[in-house]
Amino acid sequence: MDSLLLPGHDVPLGRYTTVRRLLPQRTRRTVGAWCFVDHFGPDDVAGRPGMRIGPHPHTGLQTVTWLVEGEILHRDSTGSRQVIVPGQLNVMTSGRGISHSEESPADHPPLLHGLQLWVALPESARHREPGFAHHATLPVVEVGDARVTVLAGAFAGAVSPAVVYSPLMGAEVILAGSADFPVERGFEYAAVVMTGAARVEGVDLKPGDLLYLGTGLSTVRVDGDARLFLFGGEPFDEPLVMWWNFVGRSHEEIAEARADWAAGRRFGTVSAEPPLEAPAMPTVRLKARTRDGNTR
Repeated sequence: MDSLLLPGHDVPLGRYTTVRRLLPQRTRRTVGAWCFVDHFGPDDVAGRPGMRIGPHPHTGLQTVTWLVEGEILHRDSTGSRQVIVPGQLNVMTSGRGISHSEESPADHPPLLHGLQLWVALPESARHREPGFAHHATLPVVEVGDARVTVLAGAFAGAVSPAVVYSPLMGAEVILAGSADFPVERGFEYAAVVMTGAARVEGVDLKPGDLLYLGTGLSTVRVDGDARLFLFGGEPFDEPLVMWWNFVGRSHEEIAEARADWAAGRRFGTVSAEPPLEAPAMPTVRLKARTRDGNTR
């Protein structure tokens, strides 16, 4: 298929942070099992609180946190407490239910910039016990004029240590020139630019947009002077219901998760901070959607 350039939109996140939401979109809900991409910053947080996102729940997904600049303190209901800095990776697996908070430490650096991504868990893994993993080092390889850090899956001859539950990949590419990346024909791919500008498979790409590349490629050509995130995977054929911080399969499942959160069940506790209140359920029935946005 032809590539598809999809503009993101700004979304407030907590009291102090605005993100650029790139996925899901109306016509493209997932790329492989990747179902959510937020690009935040670069924000000047000197003398300001920075990120402040109180305890909130998740179901049916993995969160993937990647920083370009700054620091974030992660805390969750498994008892994990971890500061992440650029070059490191946090992966939280919600399974049947987890809660966590994210905030800039008191002595945080002056800039905050990064990506927050979700991976939908397949039916075989979505009811598992919750967990958290921090990876202080990741494989880095050189391809053409690019320096590639592999966050998830296998790419450019390197394999990430992160545990995932679907065939997928995700990599940061720092480019000063051009590079050709061999890719899996059966995977679908997408790219987002974090800084600079790039030309990906002949399409100009800037921060704030997502370029969906589809399936059937044997290589992906990238030119420019940019830092970008290339990601993809085997097309995810399980229709999803995504609402607030939950990924499920039906309206009833989402409603049950919301009720459990409101009642203090299932999701544990993070800290003495007050938990975020879930919004009211919509007045219409939530419908499962396929990866191209059709309802089931």
